[in-house]
Amino acid sequence: MSDAVNTMHEPEGAADSTRVFRIPLDDATAPDLFKSVAITSPVLSIIKGPQTGNVFELDGSKETTLGRDPANGIFLNDMTVSRSHAKIIPTPQGMVIEDLGSLNGTWVDGAIVASAPLHDGSSVQIGTFTLIYHERTPTVIETGE
Repeated sequence: MSDAVNTMHEPEGAADSTRVFRIPLDDATAPDLFKSVAITSPVLSIIKGPQTGNVFELDGSKETTLGRDPANGIFLNDMTVSRSHAKIIPTPQGMVIEDLGSLNGTWVDGAIVASAPLHDGSSVQIGTFTLIYHERTPTVIETGE
């Protein structure tokens, strides 16, 4: 009885090269929330938390409040969110988020803030929620072969 060895022959230097694999969209772990959405005004979309997939359109002419109280413009139904947690304020320079003295704080792009400008693609963390701010329809960049 002989032992068979299965070897793969790769081109010279191939073992050191970087390979890119494209995950089929059906296998993606995060849903493409903007697949068929054309953004005409700024939006906040929940990408992590109890209400994942919800998208909230922001009125560029008035403040929008966020919190656990259903009276808020954006109702985030979780005990980790204060009743009146934060507000988004339109300014001539763009949208600004301001914490309203919440217990767990408001985080923008990984830093806790009292007030911070929002830019296209900014990540906002409020309690267990992670929201992404978009001013325009995101551009999908194709990778792989």
